[in-house]
Amino acid sequence: MEDAVKLREERQQLFCDVYDNKIPKRVPVNVGLSLNVVAGYAGISGKEALWHPEKLEKAADELCSMVFSDVCVYSGTILLPAKYQTLGANNMKVSNTGFMQHPNHVGFYPEDYDAFIENPYDCIIERVLPRNFKELDTPGRCMFAAAQAMTASNAVMGESMKLIRKLSEKYGYYSAEPGTGTGVYAPLDILTDTLRSLSGMSLDIRRMPQKVKAAVEAVYPLNYKVGLPQKVTNYGHAFFPLHLATFLKEKDFAELWWKPWLRQVTDYASMGYHSNGFCEHNWMRYLDYLMELPVDTQLQFEQGDPAVIKEKLGRRFILTGLFPLGILRTCTRQECIDKTKEFLDIMMPHGKFIFGFDKSALVYDDINLDNLIAVCETVRDYGVYSNPGEKAGEEFHKEDYVHSEVGAFESKYYKTWEQYLEENPNTPESAKDMITRLEDDIVKFVYGLCQ
Repeated sequence: MEDAVKLREERQQLFCDVYDNKIPKRVPVNVGLSLNVVAGYAGISGKEALWHPEKLEKAADELCSMVFSDVCVYSGTILLPAKYQTLGANNMKVSNTGFMQHPNHVGFYPEDYDAFIENPYDCIIERVLPRNFKELDTPGRCMFAAAQAMTASNAVMGESMKLIRKLSEKYGYYSAEPGTGTGVYAPLDILTDTLRSLSGMSLDIRRMPQKVKAAVEAVYPLNYKVGLPQKVTNYGHAFFPLHLATFLKEKDFAELWWKPWLRQVTDYASMGYHSNGFCEHNWMRYLDYLMELPVDTQLQFEQGDPAVIKEKLGRRFILTGLFPLGILRTCTRQECIDKTKEFLDIMMPHGKFIFGFDKSALVYDDINLDNLIAVCETVRDYGVYSNPGEKAGEEFHKEDYVHSEVGAFESKYYKTWEQYLEENPNTPESAKDMITRLEDDIVKFVYGLCQ
């Protein structure tokens, strides 16, 4: 246990150094394996593991003992049939192999734009969710289905998080302070995924760009609210999976996608809260845009030229990703080691770098375990700096960023503390945090159903 405590302190220092703009002792290793990958290693059906993640404990423990990482090797999942099936989801299904998949289902129709622009949250509740979830389109039953979905998903997620905490304590893994991180979408992305879909939004941008622009502006207070953490620290992040950007013409990208997202990360930066964008697909044509982001935004890349990305962005931003997961299956062990060293030679200089793969493995067959072990150990042993503690690059100062005027989040389905108190005047002030948290939990639950 003493060794685990010491390891955790060392790993905490590694990540804190990166976030504090210092050269760390060595490159932090951020490698995790999802629930489906660990289930494959364990020989357990993904369909079973999605409902009972506690059954993966033995396999997850074995993988933690073999694969070196500074974060928990078992990373779990947020896509749970306990939530989606209970609600009768049309927009998320479990495959025969036990993998959660998105059908190309649309819950938001072109004729819904005016209602959405008037109040996005009301429109989502009244129009979108009943189309996406059959149980929410059944009077009376919808109340019980929503309660069951929240209870069931919290229970299953609780088991998964319990396992992660247990493994983290045993192996001394780094983890961010609870309440300091969030997950949220870029404003246009939340309109795209299971609301309009990629194909639907592509049509709308061509046929009704002004409606799309107005909808993005209207959804901003909701999107902004969901991305706020309970506590702002220099080590917490709002995580954005960036979906639609690379499928757009540059004119549409700049006006409809980029400006709203830049606004959001800048608003957060003005509070001292950092953002973490997963640049899915290939962002090489957008590197100049990325330079406009606040200092110390973390950027994970799926594709691109590591040398160019490091040269252009490496002094300003914290970089991760890019190392190809595919080589674990296509290369020999020695080739994996050699490619890892070549990659580190490019990405290590001047710090601001966390090692991670270009994408997460979806199933166990996506990796060769021996090669994964070799890559992670090579990063640990080769990725050592000769100048730890020195300044890494540009310094972040929240005073450099101006917060925009964000309209109040209002909805007939959301009750502020003041409204609650007006209806219930004998409620003590001490209940404010609880009432507010319960209301906000519902907002986040509804928002999550749009992903």
